[in-house]
Amino acid sequence: MAENKKIILTGDRPTGKLHIGHYVGSLKRRVELQNSGEFDEIYIMLADAQALTDNADNPAKIRDNIMEVALDYLSVGIDPAKSNIFIQSHVAELTELSFYYMNLVTVSRLQRNPTVKAEIQMRNFETSIPVGFFTYPISQAADITAFKATVVPVGEDQMPMLEQTKEIVHKFNAVYGETLVDPQILLPSNKACLRLPGTDGKAKMSKSLGNAIYLADTEADVKKKVMSMFTDPDHIRVEDPGKLEGNTVFTYLDAFCNEDHFAEYLPDYANLDELKAHYQRGGLGDVKVKKFLNNVLQEELSPIRARRAEYEKNIEAVYEILKKGSEAASAKAAETLREVKAAMKINYFDDPTFLEEQKRK
Repeated sequence: MAENKKIILTGDRPTGKLHIGHYVGSLKRRVELQNSGEFDEIYIMLADAQALTDNADNPAKIRDNIMEVALDYLSVGIDPAKSNIFIQSHVAELTELSFYYMNLVTVSRLQRNPTVKAEIQMRNFETSIPVGFFTYPISQAADITAFKATVVPVGEDQMPMLEQTKEIVHKFNAVYGETLVDPQILLPSNKACLRLPGTDGKAKMSKSLGNAIYLADTEADVKKKVMSMFTDPDHIRVEDPGKLEGNTVFTYLDAFCNEDHFAEYLPDYANLDELKAHYQRGGLGDVKVKKFLNNVLQEELSPIRARRAEYEKNIEAVYEILKKGSEAASAKAAETLREVKAAMKINYFDDPTFLEEQKRK
């Protein structure tokens, strides 16, 4: 078994540039965890192999976004001196671990996984599910256990995946002896950040819907998107009472603003509760609220844009960060694979007792 280290594994599928939904949902928290000093090792994965499970016919989409997502990571403050950023497909040990874990999971158990069911429905895979996609909870278990992760920060929608990983760990350890580390789930602390809606009010922010504010967006892009944001369709005149429920602008303010922002940009109000109360009773226009939100977002995104611009000037350095991170990840996963094969008694050439056993037969 592993020594008592505190280790994080997290990551994203590189299918597009990351947006502010990713930022409030996971990236900001990752940076806080990274800088907390509580963790001995942090692995952040560009899950390109997993992304190919439903993009196998379009590998260029993944290739085009590897560097984009790496730049997003670095721009928000992921520090390669503290965190290993690596590319999943360049850690071959993960594939081998997945293969061994497949024997510990039934098809019916995979079919019952709520996350898999929802994703299959969303991608219209009901009649023709790629096997790789169907088994990605097993692949995810390999990712988590390969690095001996003690903590996995995820959103609530990913909890069934982590539960499946824990089942695989328990089954493996029961059959082959205590080998794998049982990971703990770390949920977001801010409920407003669980799922940020798109600028159009739709439940999901995504590239395909064109309703996302990207970390890489220019100042002008962000302002344009904020000013055209969905609010309360019945709030036609300034004097009309406004609704907060389903009002995207206020959902974003819940996620991003604090009292200092009011002191700086909207001193007529002490806090968000006062602003909400005024909007609900009427007499407050959407444009004023949107201008405030724009100021709040620009303050948050401005240093991110500046860091990104610096890294974009030296893509070779980013390439080296990914290469070194992948080499370090591969070395760590190789340790776990050796332990797994030893536990399963398939380490024939590393185990001197194997030859002795054969001689005695």
